[in-house]
Amino acid sequence: MLARRTWMGWAAGAAMASLAGCGFQLRGAGLQLAFRTLRLQAGADSDVLQSLRAQLQASGVQVLDARAPAAPGTAAPVPDVVLHVLLDQRERVVVGTTSAGQVRELLLRRRVRFALRTPGGRELIEPTELQQERELSYAETVALGKEAEEALLFADMRTAIVRQWMVLLAHVNLPSAGLR
Repeated sequence: MLARRTWMGWAAGAAMASLAGCGFQLRGAGLQLAFRTLRLQAGADSDVLQSLRAQLQASGVQVLDARAPAAPGTAAPVPDVVLHVLLDQRERVVVGTTSAGQVRELLLRRRVRFALRTPGGRELIEPTELQQERELSYAETVALGKEAEEALLFADMRTAIVRQWMVLLAHVNLPSAGLR
């Protein structure tokens, strides 16, 4: 029994070493961002923005909300970058119907459009749109189950968009201090 545990430990160590050598990295781990503070400017809060905020904070970034007023007697902190959310939209489009006019297929779409700038207005990421789509078959007889499936598909799209967003933010290089 002890020999088997030793062998299993050695095998697990060898597997991890081989994965480390090939560049394997856990998803979401190790994203280094060039900024420490970010001001989030959006029309309204959404599940995508809440997830993005959580990911940024987990990466060590302080997220400042543009709508939150500064404490009395203090100046508002100046962020390293300003994230402008230009569009945050969920869409549900009927793409297939029966001859009787009943819905048979839906297209679910999640779109986010944003730009990243320095506080001085220099564009770091020009207006960019991230989009995810999923198809959903539909039947009136199982409408409740399809609602749950739709919610899961929208959650999956949210996760994919936030992942894409974080990768884009990780590739930002801040200008030197004189160019802000």
